[in-house]
Amino acid sequence: MVQSAKKVGENRYRETFGRYFEQFHVGDIYEHRPGKTITEYDNHLFTLMTMNTHPMHFDDEFAKKSEFGKCIVCSPLTVALMVGMSVTDCSQKAIANLGWDDIRMTKPLFVGDTLYAESEVLDKRESKSRPTQGIVTIKTKGFNQDGEQVCQFIRKMLIAKEGHAVEDKID
Repeated sequence: MVQSAKKVGENRYRETFGRYFEQFHVGDIYEHRPGKTITEYDNHLFTLMTMNTHPMHFDDEFAKKSEFGKCIVCSPLTVALMVGMSVTDCSQKAIANLGWDDIRMTKPLFVGDTLYAESEVLDKRESKSRPTQGIVTIKTKGFNQDGEQVCQFIRKMLIAKEGHAVEDKID
C-alpha cells in the first residue's frame, strides 16, 4: 500500500494513497494487503445485490450435489474484492478505469477462504490526448490462503501525473 503524507498547513498533514503515473515501473509487482476472509454473509449479500440466482452461491443442499460439495463464492465478488484490494497501490490516483480484459477464474473460492492479491505493471504510456495523464496496464492475480491462484485479470487505468490528481486540487 502506498501511503504518504502531504503538508497542508502549519503542523498539519493529510495522508495520501496511490501512485502517480511517473511512479509506475513496468515489471514491478505490488502485494496488496490485508487479505480478506470471505464470510457467508459476504457471499449471500453480494449474490442478492447483483441478483445472481445461481443456487451454487446460496443453496447448501443444491451445492452438496456438485463436484465441489458445497457453495462457492460468487466469482464477480472475487473480482470486485481484488480490484478493491489494489486501489491503494494502483488506482487511488486514477481518473478512470478503462477496461478489464482476460478475466480468468482458475479455482473456486469457498466461504472461510482468505483472498490475497498482487498486481504486476505490464505497460505504461503517456496519454496522446491528455498531457497530464497516462495509461497504466496491470495484471492482478488472486490467491487463496494456501497460495493457490483463484483468479486473474488485466486492467487498464487512466492515471494522473504528479501534481494533476484530484487530491492535488483540494485544499
